[in-house]
Amino acid sequence: MSEAPLQEFPSECPIKVMGRHDSDLRALTQAIIERHAGPLAETSVRTRTSADGNFLALTYLVHATSREQLDAIYRELTACKSVLMAL
Repeated sequence: MSEAPLQEFPSECPIKVMGRHDSDLRALTQAIIERHAGPLAETSVRTRTSADGNFLALTYLVHATSREQLDAIYRELTACKSVLMAL
């Protein structure tokens, strides 16, 4: 008996990125995501600042076409020095 895939493609997939607010986090991470998934509409990006203003959380809604595409995005995001966490 084969298992059903955890996610089917293509699909809309949220990618959450967190980092320090003083970095150019949005420009850096958006460039990484667009390199793999193409241009993002402004409505596909949500920004939230932490209560004390030190951290920035970004959520990108990406049109994912494969597990390999998502893996490549996460690998590059986690290699970025400005990114503290990517989910």
